[in-house]
Amino acid sequence: MSRAANVGGQGVEGMGGFKDIRYAEEALSARSYGAALLAAAQADPRIVCLGADLSQPTETAAFRDALPDRFFMMGIQEANMIGAAGGMARSGDIPFCHSFCVFVTRRVYDQVAMQAAYPKLPVKIVGFIPGLATELGVSHQAIDDLSLMRSLPNMAVIEPSGPEQVGAAVAEALAYDGPVYLRLAINWTKGEAMTPLQPFKLGKGLALREGGDVAILAIGGMVAEALAAADLLAARGVSATVVNMASLKPLDAGLVRDLAGRHRLLVTAENHSIIGGLGSAVSEVLADAGAGIRLARIGVQDEFAEGGTTAYLLDKYGLSAPHIAERVAAALRDV
Repeated sequence: MSRAANVGGQGVEGMGGFKDIRYAEEALSARSYGAALLAAAQADPRIVCLGADLSQPTETAAFRDALPDRFFMMGIQEANMIGAAGGMARSGDIPFCHSFCVFVTRRVYDQVAMQAAYPKLPVKIVGFIPGLATELGVSHQAIDDLSLMRSLPNMAVIEPSGPEQVGAAVAEALAYDGPVYLRLAINWTKGEAMTPLQPFKLGKGLALREGGDVAILAIGGMVAEALAAADLLAARGVSATVVNMASLKPLDAGLVRDLAGRHRLLVTAENHSIIGGLGSAVSEVLADAGAGIRLARIGVQDEFAEGGTTAYLLDKYGLSAPHIAERVAAALRDV
C-alpha cells in the first residue's frame, strides 16, 4: 500500500474526486516549476515525483533532495515510468512524471494512452523543451506533442505562458481528477520577478490586451511574441487583441466564438506544428459554429527543423514577433 493511501484516503475510489487537494499558497505564487511542485508536495503527501535521468533540466532536483522517499529515479526508461505511475495512481498517489516533451509523449504514447488516459488516472505528465527550442535538433524537437496528447480522451493539456503563470498551472493540473500533460520551457528565469503573476483556470483563456481589428490567440512562449507583435502592429495603426490560451484542452470555445464575432481576423500562434495543435483546435470550434471569419495559423509548417537557439529558430521558421506582425498585416489586406 502506498504512503498516500494511508493518509486520509483509500486509493482513487476513496478520494471523493479531488476536492480535498491541499495546495500551499507558496506553490500558487511560485515562479518556477520546481518550486511549485515542491511546495505542493509539502502540502499534500500523496504527491510523488518520477524522473527519467533528467533531474536538473526538469527542475526536480530540489524535490529529490527535500523529499527523497517520494522521489523515484526510473532511469532512461520513460515507458516504464508511465506504467509505474499508473500503478502508483491506482494505489492513491498523485504521480508527476518528468522528461523532455518528445520523450514523454511520442516515445511512450501507448503507455500514456493505456496506463493513464484510458483509466483516467491522476497521472501528471510534465514535458520540457517545447517545439523549436533547442540546438539538439530533430530528435529533441516536440512539434507534434500537443496534437498527440490533445487527441487522447480524458487528457487535459496545459501550456502556461511563462514563470508568471506556472504556479497557477501546476495548481490546476493537480486539482484535475485525471491525467494532465503540462508543457513547459527550460530556464524561464529572465525578468521573471518583473512580470506580474497571471491566473490560470482549466478551460479558460485569458485576454491580455484588447483591440478591434485582429485577435491573436497564443500559447506558451508564443504569448510573449504575440504581445510584441501587437506593439509592432499598433505602430501601423492595427489594433490587436492578444489572448493567452494556456488551456489547450479543454479549450475555451465560448471565448473563441466571442472573439470571432468581434474581430475581422483570428490568428493562432504556437511553437508546434500547425497540424493538430492550437490552430486546429480553434479551426474546429469555428467550423462547428459556422463562423464566417478568416483564420491564419502561425506555427511550424509540415516540416522538420534544424537545431539552433530558440531565438534563431523562431525567426527562421516564421514564429517571431516581426513575422507574426507581417502575417497579420498581409491577412488583413485580404479580408
